Order: sequence, then C-alpha cells, then structure tokens
Amino acid sequence: MKSCQRSKKSLTEHLNQTEENMLVIIDQYKEKVNLDTSHGQMLEDEQAKVSALQIERETRERVIELLHEEALKWMDRFTLTLNESQEIPRLLARAKAVANTYSALDEVHGLFDYYQHMVELMTHIIRNR
Repeated sequence: MKSCQRSKKSLTEHLNQTEENMLVIIDQYKEKVNLDTSHGQMLEDEQAKVSALQIERETRERVIELLHEEALKWMDRFTLTLNESQEIPRLLARAKAVANTYSALDEVHGLFDYYQHMVELMTHIIRNR
C-alpha cells in the first residue's frame, strides 16, 4: 500500500511537472505566433507603402506627361497663329498706340510691355525649337 501511495504521489508529481512544461511550451508557441503575426503585419504594411509610392510615382509621371502634351498643343497653336498671321503683334501694337494717344495709366503700359515680352519670348522659343 505504501508503495502504491508513493507511486501515486510520484505519478501526481510527474503529471504536475508535465503539465507545467506543457503550459510553458504553449506560452512559447503563443509568443512565436504573436511575433510571426506582427512580422507579417509589418510586411503587409511595408508592401502597402511601396505599392502606394509606386502608384503615386506613376500618377505623377502621367500628370507630367499630360501637362507636357498640353503645353506642346498650346505651343503648336501659338506657332500656327504666329506663322499664319501676325495678328497678335499687330493687335498689340494698335493697343499700345491707343494707350499712348489717350495717356493710359502706367499699369496699362506695364501690361502691354509684359504682353510684348511674352510674344517675343514665345517667338524666340518657337524659332529655336
């Protein structure tokens, strides 16, 4: 009987120790799963950032391309206007003459000078394309 009690006590101790070891193993596994989950989430976040940056870059490139196309279209229209007609410089010269005749404000003369400068600049750009 004593021997049976000792065996029972030994088995109980062994079972308690095994249970404690299993709880430690379970806790370690939970920690590892949490680390793997957080690492996976970090990877997903980084991939999302990279994807967003790629989309932003592609969008910027497309906007630049569209702006360039629009600028070329307007440049072509201005070129056509200057090549086929001298109407813009002629109209500007008439407006300046009227402003001089009626003593326009300095701001008006400044505006006409600015327009004259822009026409000359565009003419220079078009001829040196």
